[in-house]
Amino acid sequence: MAFSTSAVIVAGGNGARMQSDIRKQYLVLGQLPVLCHTLAVFAATPLINHIYLVVPETDFTFCEKEVIPATPGRLPPVHLVPGGGTRQESVYHGLSAVSEMDGIVVIHDGVRPFVTPMEVDACVKWAEIEGACILGVPEVDTLKKVDEDGHIIQTVARQHIWRAQTPQAFQYHLIKKAHDLAISKGITGTDDASLAERMGFRVRMIPGSPCNIKITTPEDMMMAFGIRHGR
Repeated sequence: MAFSTSAVIVAGGNGARMQSDIRKQYLVLGQLPVLCHTLAVFAATPLINHIYLVVPETDFTFCEKEVIPATPGRLPPVHLVPGGGTRQESVYHGLSAVSEMDGIVVIHDGVRPFVTPMEVDACVKWAEIEGACILGVPEVDTLKKVDEDGHIIQTVARQHIWRAQTPQAFQYHLIKKAHDLAISKGITGTDDASLAERMGFRVRMIPGSPCNIKITTPEDMMMAFGIRHGR
């Protein structure tokens, strides 16, 4: 069975931690906004049939004139969707806009520009097989649990501990049902996979890359310049 695949790219944040007047998704990286680099990844895989770009509604004109036309590659149809007050709300808005309800949906942070087309494709293919798949990297640092005063109370075994990334890919009906349930019960998840897990769905984790950083702070932006020039 061939699945239609949609990408919900969430770029609705205001970038408060970036300490900049420009939203983090529009900061310039290698002569293009960060969001252009992210969109270019999805232009480079033929598996993506539609993109639902979730941004503040006040940014629609800017995206139509400055972001989408500047993105390298041939983009599939891009549909602009107004963001919500939180990331989870923004994802839900994106999911609600998707018209291909029998297919796969790939949810990705607009400020993760260093994911690769191969990683996106791998998530899609595993979601087709198992229903849900996300990227992640195994934890390599020693983990400490501390009390309210900042004293260590436990060293946490890092075996089997992974740091979750995006994209996170799901069969549409599965993740939409998980988000609907979260709304009805007032549940806030740390990511989309956590909402699926709450419903008892098994989520496949596959290896991502340490380079697949989420740009949220000035330090992240410095790291992004380093990654870009190192490639």
